[in-house]
Amino acid sequence: MSIQAILVLVIFVGTIAALIRYQQYPAKIFGGVMLILFVFNLVSSEQILANIANQGLMTLVLLMLCSIALEKTRLLRLLAASIIKPSLRATWFRLFTTTVLSSAALNNTAVVATLLAPIRNNPYHSASKLLLPLSYAAILGGTLTLIGTSTNLIVNSLLLESTGQELGFFDFSLIGLAAVVCCGLTLAFFSRYLPDHQREVDSYQSYFIDAKIQQDSGLIGKSVEDNGLRHLESLFLVEIVRQGKLISPVSPSEVLDQNDRLIFSGDVTKVMQLNQFSGLQTFADSNGLLGTNLTEVVIRPESILVGKSLKKMGFRALFDAAVVAIKRDGEQVSGKLGELVLQAGDFLVLAVGDDFKSRTNLTKNFIVVSGVEPDTRLNGWSELIAIAGFAIAVVAAAVGVLSLFKAMVLLLGGLLFFRCLTPSEIVRRFPKDIWLIVASALTLSQALYNVGLVALLTDSFGQILSPQWVMVTLMIMYLLTWLFTELVTNNAAAALMFPVAYGVANAIGANPMTFIMTVAFAASASFISPYGYQTNLMVYNAGRYNLKDFVKLGLPVAIVYAVVVISLVPLLFPLH
Repeated sequence: MSIQAILVLVIFVGTIAALIRYQQYPAKIFGGVMLILFVFNLVSSEQILANIANQGLMTLVLLMLCSIALEKTRLLRLLAASIIKPSLRATWFRLFTTTVLSSAALNNTAVVATLLAPIRNNPYHSASKLLLPLSYAAILGGTLTLIGTSTNLIVNSLLLESTGQELGFFDFSLIGLAAVVCCGLTLAFFSRYLPDHQREVDSYQSYFIDAKIQQDSGLIGKSVEDNGLRHLESLFLVEIVRQGKLISPVSPSEVLDQNDRLIFSGDVTKVMQLNQFSGLQTFADSNGLLGTNLTEVVIRPESILVGKSLKKMGFRALFDAAVVAIKRDGEQVSGKLGELVLQAGDFLVLAVGDDFKSRTNLTKNFIVVSGVEPDTRLNGWSELIAIAGFAIAVVAAAVGVLSLFKAMVLLLGGLLFFRCLTPSEIVRRFPKDIWLIVASALTLSQALYNVGLVALLTDSFGQILSPQWVMVTLMIMYLLTWLFTELVTNNAAAALMFPVAYGVANAIGANPMTFIMTVAFAASASFISPYGYQTNLMVYNAGRYNLKDFVKLGLPVAIVYAVVVISLVPLLFPLH
């Protein structure tokens, strides 16, 4: 093995280790890998440029951009309104089928984001009985078509680069449909074991609110009891931060000083009552932002806020919004709100300004749960053009009239011409992370070929394994991909495992398509970890789940899904 081959092997293994250790930064890791490969001349400039402009990758990017227009219509909101019924069984069935069908053609993150608020606020059923099935239904629905999930399109990009072939629109459909039915039945049976968290009086309950006593405050020199801070509606004074020291619990006789930070817990919609106290100012200053202008968001794993404090980041300047309150997965947070280190999955309630909606950095930092939404809505002819245009483009690609790439190019042009999309929206929502991950993965795959590692793998496996071990090898490829999906997210798993599976298939004389389709389906099998798939993270906090809930419901689903995939893929894509 040459020195270059050893170096690429070290980079490949190091990439996996880095993705496991720093799961929230896949784009940065893959981008760094591309730079290292280029610096050490393990790939050429021409190869990098070809990977960046790969047709399959561009198809994925165009599809994600075109789907923005569909998110701006009422389509998903009308579907959401028809789901909730007094019967839990009827609601569950409607939710599952609607989510599966919607996710087959639309971005499943958008589907879950749209349905999240109606489910959380429904008057009939506990949200914890419905939100995890919602996420799993979105994952399963994505396996029905080529465009159902980004992992399918990533695998298609890698296949196009390696062989010049493309996957068909419905190549996934029969196996995906079997998985939907079998896993849906499993999900319906085991959903009874999900926790039954009683609906909170308000979705903002138990938030963490920070207020500061100003220099001229009438509260100074009086006790908590005398100031009337023990008798607030739905707000409770849990601690005082004084000169860097924490006072908790707070005694009714505690005398307040200038610059004390008062930390409340409770219903953030009651925050306005704090304004009645002279010289008490909340962290989100009431300078026209507070009142009804409240927006609830979840911090994304890739957000620049993760691991940093609000004060350090200059939050107001970045987003034209002030943080009113914070909530973290049932965990009690403590200390000054401005100095609290933020984590992925934290819920924030924001008081937003007029410029909030136009900020270009919202989508990559937050998932908007309720309240003000960062995008404008389409109506009238614009809405009709967006829905009809998307449907026509997908059907044309599905029946082979146009390639998916050409259909998406024409659709994007039409959406821009009719102003269903604006250039600023495209810039703001451009999927930079996905683009960088896939382009870098293609480059890493190219490096594996350049230094002869794929050929070496082919020779080694060809000598070790005999034909009767093909099925065992296929199962190993599935398990490895599934493991990476749970540990390093679905897109990264697909990108990493494709060259390995393709090389192994050639090594043992098997049909590469059998292994490629197995990797594609396994990369979507994130049912046990809340972090392997973005929809899982979205429902993790909203449903007040813990890891045990994911294992309890996800393990049976994962087992059934694996059996379906490993049984049917070799039938529809024969091993030889």
